[in-house]
Amino acid sequence: MCGIAGFLNIVKASPEGMLNEMIGTMPHRGPDGRGLWHDATDDIGLAHARLSILDLSSAATQPMASKSKRYVISYNGEIYNHVGLRAELDGLTDTQWRSNSDTETLVELIEFWGLDVALQKTHGMFAVAVWDTLKKTLSLARDRMGEKPLYYGWVNGAWVFASELKAIKKFPGFNNEIDRKALAQYLRLGSIPSPLSIYKNISKVEPGAIVSLQSAYGSLKIRQYWSTIDTMIAGSQSLFEGSDIEAEIQLENILSNVVSMQMLSDVPLGAFLSGGIDSSLICALMQANSTGRIDTCSIGFESKKFNEAEHARAVAQHLGTNHFDLYVTGKEALDVVPLLPVIYDEPFADASQIPTYLVSKIAKKNVTVALTGDAGDELFGGYNRYTLTDKYWSKLSILPQSLRQLIGTCIQRVPISQLDRILGPLFGSRFNNLGDKIHKGANVMGAANVDQLYMRMLSQVAEPSEWLIGHSDVTTDALVSGGDSVKLSDIEMMMMTDLVGYLPNDILTKVDRAAMAVSLESRVPFLDPDVIKFAASLPLHMKIRNGDNKWILKKILYKYVPKTLLDRPKMGFSVPLDEWLRGPLIDWAEALLESSRLEREGFFNVSTVRQKWEEHKSGSRNWQYQLWNVLMFQLWLEHNK
Repeated sequence: MCGIAGFLNIVKASPEGMLNEMIGTMPHRGPDGRGLWHDATDDIGLAHARLSILDLSSAATQPMASKSKRYVISYNGEIYNHVGLRAELDGLTDTQWRSNSDTETLVELIEFWGLDVALQKTHGMFAVAVWDTLKKTLSLARDRMGEKPLYYGWVNGAWVFASELKAIKKFPGFNNEIDRKALAQYLRLGSIPSPLSIYKNISKVEPGAIVSLQSAYGSLKIRQYWSTIDTMIAGSQSLFEGSDIEAEIQLENILSNVVSMQMLSDVPLGAFLSGGIDSSLICALMQANSTGRIDTCSIGFESKKFNEAEHARAVAQHLGTNHFDLYVTGKEALDVVPLLPVIYDEPFADASQIPTYLVSKIAKKNVTVALTGDAGDELFGGYNRYTLTDKYWSKLSILPQSLRQLIGTCIQRVPISQLDRILGPLFGSRFNNLGDKIHKGANVMGAANVDQLYMRMLSQVAEPSEWLIGHSDVTTDALVSGGDSVKLSDIEMMMMTDLVGYLPNDILTKVDRAAMAVSLESRVPFLDPDVIKFAASLPLHMKIRNGDNKWILKKILYKYVPKTLLDRPKMGFSVPLDEWLRGPLIDWAEALLESSRLEREGFFNVSTVRQKWEEHKSGSRNWQYQLWNVLMFQLWLEHNK
């Protein structure tokens, strides 16, 4: 796992110096070495920071040229099936391999088949830059699901790219403005969706895409070598027709093969283990594929409300892994907050970023590679919101939209404190912040359809225009579209929406940045294309049955771990944001939300932000997520002035 950077179309003194400055911003992504390549004739430069995983020798140094010298590559990632791909090439060419690295495998695949076909043959994660010396074309590509980041855009007349924005900002003349359209989307979702970035004229390569620029002043071309939407639709049109047992056996075999393939490493390897369904299954399959005890790690918290470490240790003991965990205090968690703008490099507000960073830091003490259980929820129906939204809509849609809108408006006019006083005695202690929850439900009652309802439920700030000055919002009140001929259920459309939105923009971003901040490589077996394709072909009742989420994953897992160790409510990586903002973080937040500061910076509507902040401090409303979005931008802005 590495960091990459480079440029095209630059006529400046000391281009190697600029490459060094850019790649020098990412030592965490590549602590084991640095490489530069520059061709003055074509004004093209590539840089690479190396985290050695496969072939630790100098023979695997990048940037690397193909045997014919036509292609030069700078690559961040892992191709898990590269040994098999080498064997395939050996049967077709007389390639004399110079290393055992997957980088060499990839560049020779590109040489033989071209970039698109080469990437389609891979099972892996990557961000890659390839210079074609014959066609004078620089191509940037990102893996199918967006595990690895890659930014690109125009800076001072040059086309620049890098794994992280901090490298692009080192390019001479960088003065790109903050993109208020991206800021509006960030405030709504807590992350900035591809292809946007926080800066104008800087974009993210989208998952499964190739972005190419021919010569210094050629036109930019974007094409897809993989489409998650098309894959999910194709699966739904050719559903698995076997029995439950047959589906269970086939999925277990696929996952076992994928896990075995992803255990390929020349450095110590382990796994994150939360004790939940997804990570427990990955660890169980790793242990089954290993001749020794695998390393697993987890993080514990003082508060039982947020602590899963004891459950993880019980699962680890049953599987027989070499398990290590660390309990952190609230202060240790809070100490991470000032580091977040450096780690995430653009505004990012999923608060589970804090424990994710801490567990990565713990893991790095023992391993350099860690497998995770991410994406099990999106592929196999793990989020409760899928069934809750479906049920809510089935009842809500009985009423005309105009009537629902009126009822919602009336409910919202009733103060939350009054709702708590009236309804609290009826529901006892079953619901915390009952009035607040009722207000949130009333806010989405006017949705025109289930698509709009789901997107509004995902939105942390429903109307960014109330919070932002001079914003340019792009409405996200629709699920992804596959055309009128697509016959997917409402729940399947929600899952597909998360696969192409929430997963890459939030979950994978969170894990990649947190892990790479401590030079740890994370791998996601559930995102292997074979797993995705098989999941797409499974009928919904094999994923969610009688309200039981991830039904088929549980059936497989129960072969390895007793149900009694796993049968508990989903907890997730949570932190007590609401309490922190009223307690240990109150002074820090107050300084970032100070009225004159907000006015001077000119991004937020001062009266709105101050009103929400005062309501939160008093305890009359819980605005933790909305305020955290604002605070993470403010902290980022402070660091990036």
